Amino acid sequence: MARIVIIEDEPDLALGLRDNLEFEQHTVAHGATGEEGLRLVAAEPTDLVLLDIMLPDIDGFEICRRLRAAGHTMPIVILSARGQEIDKVRGPELGADDYVTKPFSLRELLARVHAALRRSTQSAKAARTQFMVDDRQVDLVRQVVITPQGELPLGYYESEILRMLHEHLGQAVARTDMLLRIWGVGVGPADRTVDNHIVSLRRKLEPDPQKPRHILTAHAVGYKLVL
Repeated sequence: MARIVIIEDEPDLALGLRDNLEFEQHTVAHGATGEEGLRLVAAEPTDLVLLDIMLPDIDGFEICRRLRAAGHTMPIVILSARGQEIDKVRGPELGADDYVTKPFSLRELLARVHAALRRSTQSAKAARTQFMVDDRQVDLVRQVVITPQGELPLGYYESEILRMLHEHLGQAVARTDMLLRIWGVGVGPADRTVDNHIVSLRRKLEPDPQKPRHILTAHAVGYKLVL
């Protein structure tokens, strides 16, 4: 399930939220101050943040701004006793995904948490199946590369190689790992299966296939994708 960080200075409320979220099989970390909450988010991959506005050290809106500025994309659900319209508008402007006014129904909050997690999962899946390589869009669902001149079809193995490279963006992926995951076989001393598909992919994605800028060779290892 999800890892959720609660940034809330009311101990009873934080404990109640933690107990109910853990009952739903989520992993929960709690910070009673803004600084502690920021450290918890930075310490491990976090799937959702429940963020109080009125904290003893840092305003919750500022925490929201810092999280987004640092590149964190997880859903942020604001919890606040302030129900003014300006606050409800300010949260989304700073990157919050939802705003819940205290006192709230626990059932309603859990529903909103689950909805935010579902949206986040769907967005992550879409990002993994569609991405740009310069002016060319890769669509792994339709198995095509969309270029300014038209569409180029991707074969099944080409699509799966791209999927694996994109999952490890910027990192070298070994030929042996590709063969085992995609073909279910090991590599022989003269096996060029992956290399042949890479040649074809470079023709479809690289401005100059002889001087690749995106599908790069990791010598003695395999390949990596750079966008």
